[in-house]
Amino acid sequence: MLEPLDAGQRLEIDLVQTPQDVATLPIDPEAPVAYITQTTLSVDDTRGVIAALNQRFDDVQGPDVADICYATQNRQTAVRDLARQSDLLIVVGARNSSNSSRLREIGDEMGVPSYLVDDGGGVDPTWFDDVATVGITAGASAPDELIESVIAAIASVRPVSVKQLDGVTEDVEFTLPPQLRNVTRAAAE
Repeated sequence: MLEPLDAGQRLEIDLVQTPQDVATLPIDPEAPVAYITQTTLSVDDTRGVIAALNQRFDDVQGPDVADICYATQNRQTAVRDLARQSDLLIVVGARNSSNSSRLREIGDEMGVPSYLVDDGGGVDPTWFDDVATVGITAGASAPDELIESVIAAIASVRPVSVKQLDGVTEDVEFTLPPQLRNVTRAAAE
């Protein structure tokens, strides 16, 4: 069981990106280990690393799978469905966005030519030669107007008919921890 650090104790942090990285960690297998995950990683992205941690170490603590970003998982599941129906995939999002880059990678992994663009200005008209169906998705923080600019850029090259796929309805509400709820209540009184 992990115990709080005493004053003067040092916390060691190691970055682990793959299950293979777990094997090289300079930590005693009997030492207690805790992990956190990047907020934009999905359950699919973290499953292998978490399994490797649990296999190598006796005492591992980390977030419950339900606490790992459901929105990222939903987007990755949706992009797989979209890629199955598309000849080309365009992901709208910033180049430094981890989740947007991952969506493009998933398209590539599924054998669909996939591009990451900031907006309609990043669309190359030559991408659409011999393409019947273009799938468009977006990173979590991409505003609708950027997606619309991509659709407009495609429409300037060829006729466009837009069909939105059904997806998971995200209706999760996050509540404050009890300690903060009490503080908030006290402040309101």
